Amino acid sequence: MTLANGRQIIAIPGPSVMPERVLQAMHRPAPNIYAGALVDMTHSIVPDLLTVAGSSSHVAMYIANGHGAWEAALSNTLSRGDKVLVLATGRFAHGWADMAGFMGVDCEIIDFGKRAPIDLNRVEDHLRADTGHTYKAVLTVQVDTSTSVKSDIAGVRAALDAAGHPAMLFCDCIACLGCDEFLMDAWGVDVMVAGCQKGLMTPPGMSFVFFNDKADRARDTAGNLSHYWDWRPRMKPELFYQFFDGTAPTHHLYGLREALDMIVHEEGLAAVYARHEKLAHAIWAAFETWGQAGPVELNVENPAHRSHAVTSVRIGAPHGTALRDWVEQKAGITLGIGLGMAEPGDPAWHGFFRVGHMGHVNAHMVLGTLTSIEAALTALGVEFAPGGAAAAAKVVSQA
Repeated sequence: MTLANGRQIIAIPGPSVMPERVLQAMHRPAPNIYAGALVDMTHSIVPDLLTVAGSSSHVAMYIANGHGAWEAALSNTLSRGDKVLVLATGRFAHGWADMAGFMGVDCEIIDFGKRAPIDLNRVEDHLRADTGHTYKAVLTVQVDTSTSVKSDIAGVRAALDAAGHPAMLFCDCIACLGCDEFLMDAWGVDVMVAGCQKGLMTPPGMSFVFFNDKADRARDTAGNLSHYWDWRPRMKPELFYQFFDGTAPTHHLYGLREALDMIVHEEGLAAVYARHEKLAHAIWAAFETWGQAGPVELNVENPAHRSHAVTSVRIGAPHGTALRDWVEQKAGITLGIGLGMAEPGDPAWHGFFRVGHMGHVNAHMVLGTLTSIEAALTALGVEFAPGGAAAAAKVVSQA
């Protein structure tokens, strides 16, 4: 006998739970890819994507995951020998830097560790010291999916401006677009990358690069530009196929259209952000209560620096892996591995897990996940202070 039989819940930080409406919208025969309803629908997607990004500029759509968006952003703006400053708060800034390095870009990394956001004073000092303005871009991650650290991206722009530095500001919002507020234009971001499979509630397969006119001018001299990643045809395509440099991801587009209807036109962005914030606070309340005794600890101490999309938890080896296995096998809930918190093969790898709470999530999904985690702690004999699930329920009751 197992209590995991029944509808499974995926509580990893992407891909997220897909709404039935999105899946049903994709469940149809292949359409005409040259003219008609699909073409009109795709054009309607662009302004809604820009709304979610807080941008009035441009967006290029790719058949790719987030790593593809990374490469597209770099390819359209940088050349071999260019230098960039990378601000790292976890695994994914390092991953973006690795990709840039492979493309011949000189990456200087400031690593702020795995538990703290970008130190803006340190960044400003670093930029002021670059008197020759050798950095062509500053690469940031709003929310690192591995650590759940959220950084102040508007503050990074303020540091650039205070230092009088002309570098472009890049931001990875793959973990958090549509969950944590992001205002591309107001915050002075030149290039932003995202994927469809997290806050945008669509199965993996599409990614997006948002860019302004300043970034587009850099494309004129970008030495790494390739035909596929070129964002110019995609920003204002004369023919439909130019959106995707070939056959469109037809069924992903149907799903994305439905998801954007739900986010932008029905619930509304302000309500989406408020829902994610409330559910995140419920999750934090549970872990903070449990952590009053025993090894359970939120990775990010200051709530202001935590994401509303994902929460990384420290629990000590081997409890992280044991807890993930228990809730999956006994309760039908899949939690995220401790990606980037320790290297695979290191015993410490088993001391972390992550809870994804992005996109199509509501109170009963979150409370059910937390109650199952409390059951796992009990079953595994991990010391914890009681009352975590009740603390989460109290937060929800105040909605």
